[in-house]
Amino acid sequence: MSESASFDLVCVGSGPAGKTAAIQAAKSGFRAAVIERESQVGGACLLSGTIPSKALREQALRYRRMRDSASAMAVELGGGTPMPALLRGVDRVIAAQDQYLRAQLERNRVTLIRGLGSLQSANCIDVQRLDGSRLQVGASRILIATGSRPRHIANIQVDHEHVLDSDSILSLAYLPGTMIVLGSGVIACEYASIFAALGCEVTLVDKAAEPLGFLDAALRKGFCSGFEAMGGRYLAAAEVLEAVFDGFSQVIVRLSDGRQLQSDIVLAAFGRVANLDGIGLDHVQLGLSARGHLQVDERFETRVPGVFAAGDAIGPPALACAAADQGRRAALAAFRLDPPTRVDLLPTGVYTIPEIACVGLSENDVLRGKLDCIVGRANFSEVARAHIAGEPAGFLRLLCERGSMRVLGAQAIGEGATELVHLGQFAIAMHATADYFVDHMFNFPTMSEAYRIAAFDCLRQASLAPAKDCESEYRRIRCI
Repeated sequence: MSESASFDLVCVGSGPAGKTAAIQAAKSGFRAAVIERESQVGGACLLSGTIPSKALREQALRYRRMRDSASAMAVELGGGTPMPALLRGVDRVIAAQDQYLRAQLERNRVTLIRGLGSLQSANCIDVQRLDGSRLQVGASRILIATGSRPRHIANIQVDHEHVLDSDSILSLAYLPGTMIVLGSGVIACEYASIFAALGCEVTLVDKAAEPLGFLDAALRKGFCSGFEAMGGRYLAAAEVLEAVFDGFSQVIVRLSDGRQLQSDIVLAAFGRVANLDGIGLDHVQLGLSARGHLQVDERFETRVPGVFAAGDAIGPPALACAAADQGRRAALAAFRLDPPTRVDLLPTGVYTIPEIACVGLSENDVLRGKLDCIVGRANFSEVARAHIAGEPAGFLRLLCERGSMRVLGAQAIGEGATELVHLGQFAIAMHATADYFVDHMFNFPTMSEAYRIAAFDCLRQASLAPAKDCESEYRRIRCI
Protein backbone atom coordinates (compact mmCIF):
# COMPACT_ATOMS: atom_id res chain seq x y z
CA MET A 1 0.00 0.00 0.00
CA SER A 2 1.50 3.32 -1.04
CA GLU A 3 1.80 6.35 1.20
CA SER A 4 0.48 9.77 0.29
CA ALA A 5 1.33 13.42 0.85
CA SER A 6 -0.10 16.72 -0.35
CA PHE A 7 1.46 20.08 -1.24
CA ASP A 8 0.55 23.40 -2.79
CA LEU A 9 3.41 23.16 -5.31
CA VAL A 10 5.42 20.13 -6.35
CA CYS A 11 8.47 20.58 -8.56
CA VAL A 12 9.65 17.60 -10.57
CA GLY A 13 13.43 18.11 -10.62
CA SER A 14 15.75 19.91 -8.21
CA GLY A 15 17.87 21.85 -10.71
CA PRO A 16 17.98 25.66 -10.84
CA ALA A 17 14.35 25.97 -12.01
CA GLY A 18 12.74 23.44 -9.64
CA LYS A 19 14.77 24.38 -6.58
CA THR A 20 14.18 28.12 -7.03
CA ALA A 21 10.44 27.69 -7.68
CA ALA A 22 9.98 25.57 -4.57
CA ILE A 23 11.87 28.04 -2.39
CA GLN A 24 9.87 30.97 -3.77
CA ALA A 25 6.62 29.14 -3.00
CA ALA A 26 7.79 28.30 0.51
CA LYS A 27 8.88 31.89 1.16
CA SER A 28 5.39 32.99 0.07
CA GLY A 29 3.80 30.78 2.72
CA PHE A 30 2.87 27.73 0.66
CA ARG A 31 3.72 24.05 1.15
CA ALA A 32 6.34 23.09 -1.42
CA ALA A 33 8.15 19.91 -2.35
CA VAL A 34 10.85 18.87 -4.79
CA ILE A 35 11.07 15.40 -6.34
CA GLU A 36 14.60 14.31 -7.26
CA ARG A 37 15.62 10.91 -8.60
CA GLU A 38 19.39 11.39 -8.18
CA SER A 39 21.34 10.95 -4.95
CA GLN A 40 22.36 14.60 -4.98
CA VAL A 41 20.34 17.79 -5.20
CA GLY A 42 20.83 20.22 -8.07
CA GLY A 43 19.99 18.23 -11.19
CA ALA A 44 22.27 17.94 -14.20
CA CYS A 45 23.50 21.46 -13.48
CA LEU A 46 25.32 20.12 -10.43
CA LEU A 47 25.99 16.50 -11.38
CA SER A 48 27.17 16.60 -14.97
CA GLY A 49 26.69 20.04 -16.49
CA THR A 50 27.42 23.57 -15.37
CA ILE A 51 29.16 23.02 -12.03
CA PRO A 52 31.47 20.07 -12.83
CA SER A 53 32.50 21.38 -16.25
CA LYS A 54 33.37 24.80 -14.81
CA ALA A 55 35.12 23.19 -11.87
CA LEU A 56 37.21 21.09 -14.26
CA ARG A 57 37.97 24.23 -16.23
CA GLU A 58 39.26 25.93 -13.08
CA GLN A 59 41.38 22.89 -12.25
CA ALA A 60 42.82 22.95 -15.78
CA LEU A 61 43.67 26.65 -15.47
CA ARG A 62 45.41 26.10 -12.14
CA TYR A 63 47.41 23.23 -13.55
CA ARG A 64 48.38 25.21 -16.64
CA ARG A 65 49.49 28.18 -14.54
CA MET A 66 51.50 25.90 -12.27
CA ARG A 67 53.12 24.29 -15.30
CA ASP A 68 53.89 27.66 -16.92
CA SER A 69 55.27 29.06 -13.65
CA ALA A 70 57.51 26.02 -13.21
CA SER A 71 58.76 26.48 -16.77
CA ALA A 72 59.44 30.20 -16.22
CA MET A 73 61.43 29.44 -13.08
CA ALA A 74 63.30 26.59 -14.77
CA VAL A 75 61.76 24.10 -12.33
CA GLU A 76 61.02 20.57 -13.48
CA LEU A 77 57.40 19.58 -12.89
CA GLY A 78 57.52 15.83 -12.47
CA GLY A 79 54.92 13.38 -13.73
CA GLY A 80 52.09 13.77 -16.20
CA THR A 81 48.80 15.59 -15.76
CA PRO A 82 47.13 14.06 -12.67
CA MET A 83 43.65 13.52 -14.15
CA PRO A 84 42.29 11.66 -11.09
CA ALA A 85 43.49 14.50 -8.85
CA LEU A 86 41.80 17.09 -11.07
CA LEU A 87 38.54 15.16 -10.96
CA ARG A 88 38.79 14.79 -7.19
CA GLY A 89 38.85 18.58 -7.10
CA VAL A 90 35.66 18.58 -9.18
CA ASP A 91 34.05 16.06 -6.81
CA ARG A 92 34.83 18.32 -3.84
CA VAL A 93 33.03 21.21 -5.53
CA ILE A 94 30.00 19.03 -6.29
CA ALA A 95 29.87 17.75 -2.69
CA ALA A 96 30.07 21.29 -1.29
CA GLN A 97 27.29 22.53 -3.56
CA ASP A 98 25.12 19.51 -2.78
CA GLN A 99 25.49 20.20 0.94
CA TYR A 100 24.63 23.86 0.44
CA LEU A 101 21.55 23.11 -1.68
CA ARG A 102 20.23 20.55 0.79
CA ALA A 103 20.63 23.05 3.62
CA GLN A 104 18.92 25.74 1.55
CA LEU A 105 15.87 23.54 0.93
CA GLU A 106 15.72 22.55 4.60
CA ARG A 107 16.14 26.15 5.78
CA ASN A 108 13.20 27.21 3.62
CA ARG A 109 11.05 24.24 4.75
CA VAL A 110 10.91 22.65 1.31
CA THR A 111 10.26 18.89 1.43
CA LEU A 112 12.76 16.82 -0.58
CA ILE A 113 11.26 13.62 -1.98
CA ARG A 114 13.69 11.03 -3.33
CA GLY A 115 12.55 8.96 -6.28
CA LEU A 116 11.32 8.94 -9.87
CA GLY A 117 8.21 11.07 -10.34
CA SER A 118 5.54 10.39 -12.95
CA LEU A 119 2.45 12.53 -13.50
CA GLN A 120 -0.82 10.65 -13.02
CA SER A 121 -2.99 13.71 -13.48
CA ALA A 122 -2.70 17.49 -13.26
CA ASN A 123 -2.92 17.15 -9.46
CA CYS A 124 -1.17 13.87 -8.69
CA ILE A 125 2.35 12.50 -9.07
CA ASP A 126 3.37 8.90 -8.45
CA VAL A 127 6.87 8.64 -6.98
CA GLN A 128 8.79 5.37 -7.11
CA ARG A 129 11.36 5.53 -4.37
CA LEU A 130 14.83 4.05 -4.54
CA ASP A 131 13.80 1.21 -2.21
CA GLY A 132 10.91 0.28 -4.51
CA SER A 133 8.13 1.73 -2.36
CA ARG A 134 5.69 4.24 -3.83
CA LEU A 135 4.40 7.60 -2.71
CA GLN A 136 1.31 9.33 -4.08
CA VAL A 137 1.92 13.07 -4.03
CA GLY A 138 -1.06 15.39 -4.34
CA ALA A 139 -0.32 18.80 -5.80
CA SER A 140 -2.50 21.84 -6.29
CA ARG A 141 0.11 22.98 -8.83
CA ILE A 142 2.94 21.15 -10.57
CA LEU A 143 6.14 22.51 -12.10
CA ILE A 144 8.01 20.33 -14.60
CA ALA A 145 11.70 21.16 -14.31
CA THR A 146 13.37 17.94 -15.37
CA GLY A 147 16.40 19.50 -17.06
CA SER A 148 18.27 17.94 -19.97
CA ARG A 149 20.75 15.26 -21.00
CA PRO A 150 23.41 14.97 -23.74
CA ARG A 151 22.03 14.73 -27.25
CA HIS A 152 23.05 11.60 -29.17
CA ILE A 153 22.78 11.08 -32.94
CA ALA A 154 22.17 7.81 -34.73
CA ASN A 155 25.46 7.44 -36.61
CA ILE A 156 27.69 8.13 -33.61
CA GLN A 157 27.53 5.31 -31.08
CA VAL A 158 28.52 6.60 -27.64
CA ASP A 159 29.98 3.73 -25.62
CA HIS A 160 31.19 5.95 -22.74
CA GLU A 161 34.65 4.39 -22.96
CA HIS A 162 36.15 5.34 -26.31
CA VAL A 163 33.37 7.58 -27.64
CA LEU A 164 32.08 9.73 -24.81
CA ASP A 165 29.44 12.40 -24.24
CA SER A 166 29.52 15.42 -21.94
CA ASP A 167 28.44 13.25 -18.99
CA SER A 168 30.91 10.40 -19.32
CA ILE A 169 33.84 12.72 -20.16
CA LEU A 170 33.86 13.53 -16.44
CA SER A 171 34.72 9.91 -15.61
CA LEU A 172 38.04 9.77 -17.47
CA ALA A 173 40.72 8.01 -15.45
CA TYR A 174 43.57 9.44 -17.51
CA LEU A 175 44.40 12.37 -19.76
CA PRO A 176 44.38 11.20 -23.39
CA GLY A 177 47.20 12.28 -25.64
CA THR A 178 44.82 13.08 -28.49
CA MET A 179 41.13 13.91 -28.61
CA ILE A 180 38.62 14.66 -31.34
CA VAL A 181 35.61 16.73 -30.32
CA LEU A 182 32.57 16.50 -32.59
CA GLY A 183 30.58 19.74 -32.62
CA SER A 184 31.24 23.46 -32.57
CA GLY A 185 28.77 24.74 -29.98
CA VAL A 186 29.28 25.86 -26.40
CA ILE A 187 29.77 22.43 -24.80
CA ALA A 188 32.10 21.24 -27.57
CA CYS A 189 34.27 24.35 -27.39
CA GLU A 190 34.37 24.42 -23.60
CA TYR A 191 35.66 20.87 -23.29
CA ALA A 192 37.96 21.20 -26.30
CA SER A 193 39.69 24.20 -24.76
CA ILE A 194 39.84 22.63 -21.28
CA PHE A 195 41.65 19.53 -22.54
CA ALA A 196 43.90 21.61 -24.80
CA ALA A 197 44.91 23.63 -21.73
CA LEU A 198 45.82 20.35 -20.02
CA GLY A 199 48.22 19.51 -22.85
CA CYS A 200 45.99 17.19 -24.87
CA GLU A 201 46.18 17.48 -28.67
CA VAL A 202 42.59 18.44 -29.53
CA THR A 203 40.83 18.70 -32.88
CA LEU A 204 37.37 20.25 -33.14
CA VAL A 205 35.38 18.86 -36.07
CA ASP A 206 32.13 20.29 -37.43
CA LYS A 207 30.26 21.31 -40.58
CA ALA A 208 30.21 24.98 -39.55
CA ALA A 209 32.70 27.41 -41.03
CA GLU A 210 33.71 28.58 -37.54
CA PRO A 211 33.01 27.45 -33.98
CA LEU A 212 30.54 29.34 -31.77
CA GLY A 213 28.72 30.71 -34.79
CA PHE A 214 26.16 32.64 -32.70
CA LEU A 215 28.86 35.04 -31.48
CA ASP A 216 30.21 38.14 -33.23
CA ALA A 217 33.17 37.60 -35.53
CA ALA A 218 35.61 39.34 -33.16
CA LEU A 219 34.73 36.93 -30.34
CA ARG A 220 34.92 33.89 -32.62
CA LYS A 221 38.34 35.01 -33.82
CA GLY A 222 39.48 35.57 -30.24
CA PHE A 223 38.44 32.06 -29.24
CA CYS A 224 40.12 30.46 -32.24
CA SER A 225 43.34 32.37 -31.59
CA GLY A 226 43.42 31.25 -27.96
CA PHE A 227 42.53 27.66 -28.85
CA GLU A 228 45.21 27.46 -31.53
CA ALA A 229 47.78 28.99 -29.16
CA MET A 230 47.20 25.98 -26.89
CA GLY A 231 47.80 23.61 -29.81
CA GLY A 232 44.17 23.02 -30.74
CA ARG A 233 42.84 23.08 -34.29
CA TYR A 234 39.44 23.46 -35.88
CA LEU A 235 38.44 21.35 -38.88
CA ALA A 236 35.62 23.16 -40.69
CA ALA A 237 33.14 21.95 -43.31
CA ALA A 238 33.58 18.39 -42.08
CA GLU A 239 30.60 16.04 -42.04
CA VAL A 240 31.15 13.05 -39.77
CA LEU A 241 29.85 9.68 -40.95
CA GLU A 242 30.91 7.57 -37.98
CA ALA A 243 33.31 7.20 -35.08
CA VAL A 244 34.48 3.61 -34.46
CA PHE A 245 36.98 2.14 -31.99
CA ASP A 246 39.59 0.11 -33.86
CA GLY A 247 39.70 -2.56 -31.15
CA PHE A 248 43.21 -1.68 -30.10
CA SER A 249 43.98 1.89 -29.08
CA GLN A 250 42.42 4.43 -31.43
CA VAL A 251 39.01 5.74 -32.44
CA ILE A 252 38.64 6.22 -36.19
CA VAL A 253 36.50 9.14 -37.34
CA ARG A 254 35.36 8.88 -40.97
CA LEU A 255 34.29 12.00 -42.85
CA SER A 256 31.96 12.21 -45.84
CA ASP A 257 34.77 13.41 -48.13
CA GLY A 258 36.73 10.20 -47.53
CA ARG A 259 39.16 11.54 -44.96
CA GLN A 260 39.89 9.59 -41.80
CA LEU A 261 41.03 10.97 -38.48
CA GLN A 262 42.12 9.08 -35.40
CA SER A 263 42.56 9.87 -31.73
CA ASP A 264 42.70 8.22 -28.33
CA ILE A 265 39.13 9.23 -27.55
CA VAL A 266 36.23 11.07 -29.17
CA LEU A 267 33.86 13.44 -27.42
CA ALA A 268 30.44 13.68 -29.09
CA ALA A 269 29.16 17.12 -28.09
CA PHE A 270 25.97 17.76 -30.03
CA GLY A 271 24.19 19.81 -27.40
CA ARG A 272 21.45 18.65 -25.05
CA VAL A 273 17.84 17.45 -25.20
CA ALA A 274 15.05 17.90 -22.67
CA ASN A 275 14.53 15.13 -20.09
CA LEU A 276 10.84 14.54 -20.67
CA ASP A 277 10.66 10.79 -21.27
CA GLY A 278 8.80 8.63 -18.77
CA ILE A 279 7.35 11.41 -16.63
CA GLY A 280 3.70 10.76 -17.56
CA LEU A 281 3.05 13.58 -20.00
CA ASP A 282 0.53 11.39 -21.79
CA HIS A 283 -1.54 11.18 -18.59
CA VAL A 284 -2.18 14.92 -18.76
CA GLN A 285 -2.40 15.13 -22.57
CA LEU A 286 0.75 17.21 -22.88
CA GLY A 287 2.61 16.90 -26.16
CA LEU A 288 6.02 18.22 -27.17
CA SER A 289 7.05 20.75 -29.78
CA ALA A 290 8.90 19.70 -32.93
CA ARG A 291 12.16 20.31 -31.03
CA GLY A 292 11.09 18.17 -28.09
CA HIS A 293 10.16 20.88 -25.61
CA LEU A 294 7.09 21.76 -23.57
CA GLN A 295 5.26 24.86 -24.72
CA VAL A 296 4.30 27.46 -22.13
CA ASP A 297 2.71 30.90 -22.06
CA GLU A 298 4.18 34.09 -20.58
CA ARG A 299 3.34 32.77 -17.10
CA PHE A 300 5.23 29.51 -17.80
CA GLU A 301 1.95 27.59 -17.68
CA THR A 302 1.35 24.75 -20.12
CA ARG A 303 -1.96 24.27 -21.88
CA VAL A 304 -3.02 22.13 -18.91
CA PRO A 305 -4.20 24.50 -16.13
CA GLY A 306 -2.08 24.20 -13.01
CA VAL A 307 0.84 22.49 -14.77
CA PHE A 308 3.84 24.74 -15.30
CA ALA A 309 7.27 24.17 -16.83
CA ALA A 310 10.64 25.94 -16.75
CA GLY A 311 14.31 25.52 -17.54
CA ASP A 312 15.65 23.17 -20.21
CA ALA A 313 12.24 21.49 -20.43
CA ILE A 314 10.97 24.52 -22.36
CA GLY A 315 14.07 25.02 -24.51
CA PRO A 316 16.52 27.90 -25.07
CA PRO A 317 18.33 29.79 -23.70
CA ALA A 318 19.26 26.69 -21.65
CA LEU A 319 21.21 28.71 -19.08
CA ALA A 320 21.20 28.01 -15.34
CA CYS A 321 20.58 31.67 -14.51
CA ALA A 322 17.61 31.80 -16.90
CA ALA A 323 16.19 28.54 -15.52
CA ALA A 324 16.33 29.86 -11.95
CA ASP A 325 14.60 33.08 -12.98
CA GLN A 326 11.92 31.16 -14.88
CA GLY A 327 11.31 28.90 -11.89
CA ARG A 328 10.81 31.88 -9.59
CA ARG A 329 8.46 33.60 -12.03
CA ALA A 330 6.49 30.38 -12.55
CA ALA A 331 5.99 29.97 -8.79
CA LEU A 332 4.77 33.54 -8.41
CA ALA A 333 2.43 33.12 -11.37
CA ALA A 334 1.11 29.82 -10.03
CA PHE A 335 -0.16 31.55 -6.88
CA ARG A 336 -1.27 34.74 -8.62
CA LEU A 337 1.37 36.77 -6.81
CA ASP A 338 2.81 40.00 -8.18
CA PRO A 339 5.37 39.15 -10.85
CA PRO A 340 8.83 40.71 -10.70
CA THR A 341 9.79 43.37 -13.20
CA ARG A 342 10.25 41.78 -16.60
CA VAL A 343 13.93 41.64 -17.49
CA ASP A 344 15.01 40.66 -20.99
CA LEU A 345 18.65 41.61 -20.48
CA LEU A 346 20.22 38.17 -20.25
CA PRO A 347 24.01 37.88 -19.98
CA THR A 348 25.62 35.02 -21.90
CA GLY A 349 28.72 33.30 -20.55
CA VAL A 350 30.80 30.75 -22.45
CA TYR A 351 33.34 29.05 -20.19
CA THR A 352 35.90 28.26 -22.83
CA ILE A 353 39.58 29.09 -22.45
CA PRO A 354 39.63 32.01 -23.06
CA GLU A 355 36.34 32.85 -21.32
CA ILE A 356 33.69 34.72 -23.33
CA ALA A 357 30.73 36.81 -22.22
CA CYS A 358 28.31 39.27 -23.80
CA VAL A 359 25.15 41.16 -22.93
CA GLY A 360 22.79 43.46 -24.79
CA LEU A 361 23.06 44.06 -28.52
CA SER A 362 25.75 42.37 -30.55
CA GLU A 363 27.44 43.81 -33.61
CA ASN A 364 25.36 41.40 -35.69
CA ASP A 365 22.20 42.85 -34.12
CA VAL A 366 23.38 46.36 -34.94
CA LEU A 367 24.01 45.47 -38.58
CA ARG A 368 20.64 43.71 -38.93
CA GLY A 369 18.83 46.63 -37.37
CA LYS A 370 20.84 49.17 -39.37
CA LEU A 371 21.62 51.05 -36.18
CA ASP A 372 24.29 53.73 -36.07
CA CYS A 373 26.63 52.48 -33.38
CA ILE A 374 30.21 52.89 -32.29
CA VAL A 375 32.25 49.95 -31.04
CA GLY A 376 34.91 50.92 -28.51
CA ARG A 377 37.62 48.43 -27.67
CA ALA A 378 40.00 47.92 -24.77
CA ASN A 379 42.71 45.31 -25.17
CA PHE A 380 43.59 43.58 -21.91
CA SER A 381 47.25 44.20 -22.79
CA GLU A 382 46.51 47.82 -21.80
CA VAL A 383 45.25 46.79 -18.34
CA ALA A 384 47.82 46.46 -15.55
CA ARG A 385 45.78 43.89 -13.61
CA ALA A 386 45.76 41.56 -16.63
CA HIS A 387 49.56 41.51 -16.67
CA ILE A 388 49.71 41.01 -12.90
CA ALA A 389 47.38 38.02 -13.25
CA GLY A 390 49.41 36.67 -16.16
CA GLU A 391 46.41 36.90 -18.50
CA PRO A 392 47.07 39.85 -20.87
CA ALA A 393 45.28 38.25 -23.84
CA GLY A 394 41.71 39.28 -24.56
CA PHE A 395 39.65 42.42 -24.88
CA LEU A 396 36.44 44.20 -23.92
CA ARG A 397 34.12 45.96 -26.37
CA LEU A 398 31.40 48.52 -25.74
CA LEU A 399 28.65 49.13 -28.28
CA CYS A 400 27.30 52.66 -27.97
CA GLU A 401 24.62 54.50 -29.92
CA ARG A 402 26.20 57.30 -31.93
CA GLY A 403 24.96 60.69 -30.84
CA SER A 404 23.52 59.78 -27.44
CA MET A 405 26.49 57.49 -26.66
CA ARG A 406 24.09 55.26 -24.71
CA VAL A 407 25.56 51.82 -23.97
CA LEU A 408 23.69 49.15 -25.94
CA GLY A 409 25.98 46.15 -25.58
CA ALA A 410 29.11 44.82 -23.92
CA GLN A 411 31.37 41.92 -24.85
CA ALA A 412 34.49 40.47 -23.29
CA ILE A 413 36.88 37.64 -24.02
CA GLY A 414 39.65 36.67 -21.66
CA GLU A 415 40.00 35.47 -18.10
CA GLY A 416 37.23 36.81 -15.87
CA ALA A 417 35.01 37.85 -18.79
CA THR A 418 31.87 36.32 -17.27
CA GLU A 419 32.32 38.44 -14.15
CA LEU A 420 33.36 41.57 -16.03
CA VAL A 421 30.31 41.61 -18.30
CA HIS A 422 27.91 42.38 -15.45
CA LEU A 423 29.16 45.96 -15.18
CA GLY A 424 28.08 46.41 -18.79
CA GLN A 425 24.76 44.73 -17.99
CA PHE A 426 24.02 47.29 -15.29
CA ALA A 427 25.08 50.17 -17.54
CA ILE A 428 22.64 49.03 -20.23
CA ALA A 429 19.83 48.60 -17.70
CA MET A 430 20.49 52.12 -16.34
CA HIS A 431 20.56 53.63 -19.84
CA ALA A 432 24.05 54.87 -19.02
CA THR A 433 26.29 56.50 -21.61
CA ALA A 434 29.99 56.04 -22.29
CA ASP A 435 30.60 59.07 -20.07
CA TYR A 436 29.50 57.01 -17.09
CA PHE A 437 32.67 54.95 -17.32
CA VAL A 438 34.82 58.04 -17.88
CA ASP A 439 33.37 60.03 -14.97
CA HIS A 440 33.48 57.29 -12.31
CA MET A 441 36.56 56.04 -10.50
CA PHE A 442 37.72 52.44 -10.64
CA ASN A 443 40.01 50.70 -8.20
CA PHE A 444 43.50 50.42 -9.59
CA PRO A 445 44.65 47.95 -10.71
CA THR A 446 41.46 46.11 -11.74
CA MET A 447 40.13 44.49 -14.87
CA SER A 448 37.14 46.86 -14.69
CA GLU A 449 39.39 49.65 -15.95
CA ALA A 450 38.89 48.13 -19.37
CA TYR A 451 35.46 49.79 -19.43
CA ARG A 452 37.04 53.21 -19.13
CA ILE A 453 39.51 52.47 -21.92
CA ALA A 454 36.71 51.22 -24.19
CA ALA A 455 34.57 54.26 -23.30
CA PHE A 456 37.39 56.62 -24.24
CA ASP A 457 37.71 54.75 -27.54
CA CYS A 458 33.98 55.30 -28.15
CA LEU A 459 34.31 59.02 -27.41
CA ARG A 460 37.33 59.30 -29.69
CA GLN A 461 35.46 57.69 -32.55
CA ALA A 462 32.50 59.97 -31.96
CA SER A 463 34.86 62.95 -32.29
CA LEU A 464 33.70 64.27 -28.94
CA ALA A 465 37.34 64.63 -27.99
CA PRO A 466 40.55 64.23 -29.97
CA ALA A 467 42.26 60.89 -29.51
CA LYS A 468 45.33 62.53 -27.96
CA ASP A 469 43.23 64.29 -25.30
CA CYS A 470 41.44 61.05 -24.43
CA GLU A 471 44.71 59.25 -23.93
CA SER A 472 46.09 62.07 -21.78
CA GLU A 473 42.97 62.16 -19.63
CA TYR A 474 43.11 58.41 -19.14
CA ARG A 475 46.76 58.57 -18.07
CA ARG A 476 45.92 61.44 -15.68
CA ILE A 477 43.04 59.54 -14.05
CA ARG A 478 45.13 56.41 -13.61
CA CYS A 479 47.70 58.43 -11.67
CA ILE A 480 45.20 59.87 -9.16
